[in-house]
Amino acid sequence: MKTEETNDKAAMVAEQGAHVAPAKAPSKKGASRKKGAPKAKKGAKRAKAAKAPRAKKGATDARSNKKAEVIAMMKRTKGVTLAEIVEATGWQKHTVRGFVSILGSKGGQKVDSSKNAAGERSYRIAK
Repeated sequence: MKTEETNDKAAMVAEQGAHVAPAKAPSKKGASRKKGAPKAKKGAKRAKAAKAPRAKKGATDARSNKKAEVIAMMKRTKGVTLAEIVEATGWQKHTVRGFVSILGSKGGQKVDSSKNAAGERSYRIAK
């Protein structure tokens, strides 16, 4: 009897087989949105764009062209001070200085810069 019992035990061990992970089933879920991303209808962007009228290129009645204003002020015989440009455009001083620098280097304009007796910087486009 002992031989039969050992054969049964050996058969049971052979049936178990090696420990292998089962094959992974494919995901049923598709790609998902990021967390907190708003849901939008496909035509929502187009509908908003169609409602808002666009300004035509070159139309200056609704907006003013600040660059053209600054260039016109700089073409005056006395030129224009840094403070006047800041007041007219609402730009900060470093923005005005950057604009004048680019106007001289890439804009093809000859810009003269000088300080008056009060120490104010003035800019003028040479003709």
